[in-house]
Amino acid sequence: MKWYTMDLHLHTPASSDYQQPNVSSLDILKRAEAQGLDMVAITDHNTVAGYRRMNEEIQQLEMLKGLNRLLPEEKSRLDEYHRLLGRVMVLPGFEFTATFGFHILAVFSPDKPLREIEHILLDLNIPADQLDKGSVTVGASADVLAAYEKINAAGGLAIAAHANSTNGVAMRGFRFGGQTKIAYTQDPNLHALEVTDLDRKGRHSTAGFFSGTKPEYPRRMHCIQGSDAHRVENDSDRRKNLGVGDRATDVRLANLSFEALKSLFLGNDFARTRPHRHKAEAAFDFIQAASEEGANIVQDFHESMTVRGGKLYAVIADVCAFANTNGGTIYIGMNRNPQRGIGGVASISQEISRLEKEISDRISPELTCSIDAHKFRSKDIIRVLVPRGDDPPYAVDDSKIYLRTESETGMAVRDEIVEMVLRGQPDRHKEEPITQPEGAEKPLPVPPADVKAEPETEAAPRTGVEIVTVEERQGVRYYTVRDLRNNNVVKNVTRKSARKLWHYAVTQYDKVSEDPQSEVKWQGDLGLLNIQKIGNFSRYDLIQRDAKGNYRFYFGVTEDGIDDNWQRVIGISED
Repeated sequence: MKWYTMDLHLHTPASSDYQQPNVSSLDILKRAEAQGLDMVAITDHNTVAGYRRMNEEIQQLEMLKGLNRLLPEEKSRLDEYHRLLGRVMVLPGFEFTATFGFHILAVFSPDKPLREIEHILLDLNIPADQLDKGSVTVGASADVLAAYEKINAAGGLAIAAHANSTNGVAMRGFRFGGQTKIAYTQDPNLHALEVTDLDRKGRHSTAGFFSGTKPEYPRRMHCIQGSDAHRVENDSDRRKNLGVGDRATDVRLANLSFEALKSLFLGNDFARTRPHRHKAEAAFDFIQAASEEGANIVQDFHESMTVRGGKLYAVIADVCAFANTNGGTIYIGMNRNPQRGIGGVASISQEISRLEKEISDRISPELTCSIDAHKFRSKDIIRVLVPRGDDPPYAVDDSKIYLRTESETGMAVRDEIVEMVLRGQPDRHKEEPITQPEGAEKPLPVPPADVKAEPETEAAPRTGVEIVTVEERQGVRYYTVRDLRNNNVVKNVTRKSARKLWHYAVTQYDKVSEDPQSEVKWQGDLGLLNIQKIGNFSRYDLIQRDAKGNYRFYFGVTEDGIDDNWQRVIGISED
């Protein structure tokens, strides 16, 4: 494995909005070399004309060479092409303008015939007379999901261009439904998101948002950055006008090839991608970053995996829980609390072999995890990459089924097991494309069949627990609970069987449900019941009433599960 630097979003004068029309392909390649790029993609707007022109120029020079008719200047130019193409791999592609103006990058192997790529553009409704124009606006094209599917089916990489910014599928301010945004960023034919804030840390970054920690966005997405260069060098007067390689990505690959890059995007090792840094800085340490982020729904830490004390079983339970939920990463030899130091793992090879055998013997059905060794602060650490399983539910010792909720692993209850069984049926869901009717100016989202739509009234928070109903049988109260983190509804929950957050919810519900009006801070039909301080963050208990005077109760809601009117209720201003 070796780190390579790439910029998969470069334009040429074949794009109608290119800012330096006299620039040549050779100028772009020279700048790519100067910026230390190993791989680039030519992605002009709705055309492959820029890539084709480069190839045609080289072929013409080769023909003249074969006829012994090369002029000295032409020989120098051909030699420079050969040298640069030996240094920088150039991939063909295009930036497609889909329905509603969303931009999608399509990147292909250099072995892909350009005729085939042009046929893809035609299939995406780019008019034949505009194939060489490189225009951003192309009229009625195909919808986003259809574009992902066609690009993937043709063997290409489908990447959502500048997803969090203008014309991006996850940009803010575009008035379209949440279910549409989920579909556009979680579709299985989408390989990665290109973002403009890859250097930014924390849960408010785009990569942090799509890290698998959000219940409505359970698929963790590979995030990269690209320059979207419409000029060779950056514009000193307008800083946002970047040049070739000014915003690049480092990827760790077995070799420099399109196949190796695609394998990375199809895998679940998210430590092999990082923002490229032009200045001399400390090397990016993904283990340090993970330690600072702490345990969550897709990540956990174990000091050891000894049989004594149940520590080995705790690791196996986490493997099972991650496979049943969103997948995840387990670090062994580290404490959850980064202040407590690093113990590391002795006999690293022996321990990896033992863990591989335990997972193989105790997890069913068969689950393939990637286990490797790393150095962190001079200590040996084991890393376990657990995929989101394709055949849930997974069980430990044939009968114990675990799930991951926030930073905790717990036993699944009946309704959750039923939901996992249904998830494992490959033909259960048929995603319907989201299309734009003729003449429509705003999107009319059609949610995927497997996503539960919110009611027409103010949407419920996206984290915490809602107590839906309660009934008493033989002196025992049975609650129907909706876990807002994944929208699963679970019946027959008791105080005794309730997990951590559920237990808090049913306990608080019993305190306030008899007299919901007492001490509620109302703002319209939304109210604040209680604030619970936990370390550096808060959890909120909320209430909502409808026109008929009925109430809905939400407990343990965190800030990242609240938006719009709920933020005003608890006094949070959005970033």
